[in-house]
Amino acid sequence: MSKADTVIILDFETTGLSPDMGDRAIEIGAVCIENGKIKGHFQELMNPGRRIDSFIEGYTGITNKMLKNSPPCQEVMDKFADFISDYNLVAHNASFDKRFLDAELARISRKYSGQFACSMLMARRIYPNAPDHKLGTLVKYANIPVDGVFHRALYDSQMTTKLWLTMLNDISERYKISDIPFSLTKKLAKTPKKAVHNLLERWKTPAAKE
Repeated sequence: MSKADTVIILDFETTGLSPDMGDRAIEIGAVCIENGKIKGHFQELMNPGRRIDSFIEGYTGITNKMLKNSPPCQEVMDKFADFISDYNLVAHNASFDKRFLDAELARISRKYSGQFACSMLMARRIYPNAPDHKLGTLVKYANIPVDGVFHRALYDSQMTTKLWLTMLNDISERYKISDIPFSLTKKLAKTPKKAVHNLLERWKTPAAKE
């Protein structure tokens, strides 16, 4: 699975900003794509073992009543670890989602072998003129149709999937790169904006890919 369009694209909704401060996941949504085609979805609410505050209820639309009858985090995350398999992973603002994925899986002694890429960091290089690089702004900037409400995990992962595939297509069309490996997306995220054009131009040559 070397292509960047064969990945798991995921999103968490959580009780707060940091698992290091005791915050927990309350919903996971993910899309599995292989060769640019959707292969499967994953979506589950999960009970964090305590009530969530009114801000999180308002922000996500997830209520304490909904979570009360949901399975516990460990049960959901065990199934999600199976869903991930050995795929590489993508999230918008990936550092946030990776922290929660790592923390929740550590609680049940599960791991994953794939690497993470960040669609937000890549968008900053591919769409430097966007008003900002929030998911909703980028979806509008890239003229991606919107048919739902942001801040629910599955919908956000679906929109991130559309943005991810749009960015890969734009790179392919602009620079005539037919096979974009996952390693290139990670390299792009770390490349200064002024050096992105030269990186992609050089990528056409075999030496640049080593």
